[in-house]
Amino acid sequence: MTTVLFPGTFDPIHYGHINIAKRAANLFDEVIMAVYARDQENILFPPQERLALVEESFKNSGNISVTSYTGLTVEFAKKVGAQAIVRGLRVFSDFEYEFRMALANNRLAPEIDVIALITSEQHTFLSSTTVREIAALGGDVSSMVPEHVEQALKKRFNVLGDDQDIVPLTSLRD
Repeated sequence: MTTVLFPGTFDPIHYGHINIAKRAANLFDEVIMAVYARDQENILFPPQERLALVEESFKNSGNISVTSYTGLTVEFAKKVGAQAIVRGLRVFSDFEYEFRMALANNRLAPEIDVIALITSEQHTFLSSTTVREIAALGGDVSSMVPEHVEQALKKRFNVLGDDQDIVPLTSLRD
């Protein structure tokens, strides 16, 4: 049985993540969605809420499970018996970053492979940062995230108000 780990902060999860996970689920016996749960600066949703949003996104997916973790990703991959880590690639800059991370992870755990799946064309522009910025400005993210994530974003930004400083509003304000 081949188990792969798809790690990320998923802040928030979006259709690009979901597409990669479902494609991985077609290729491997088990996909473990691993939500990085360490508190970090500039994270919109706390770990438990991100975990719940990811769980809701995959509630009817037979071979996709969801968990949280902290620490080194390769150590967690070993702990859950994953043979590989799945990552999504959108643009060239993703490749450079993921290539460096794959080499570092290989140095730490050569028995854990990294498998990169190229994003589907309709998701190449999509990132959690983009979703957060659009939602922070009151924009429509319904084509980017499932409805439960859209509602969570609206609720979170209503609580934070206009003076929030979690999401830097730089690129989409113009």
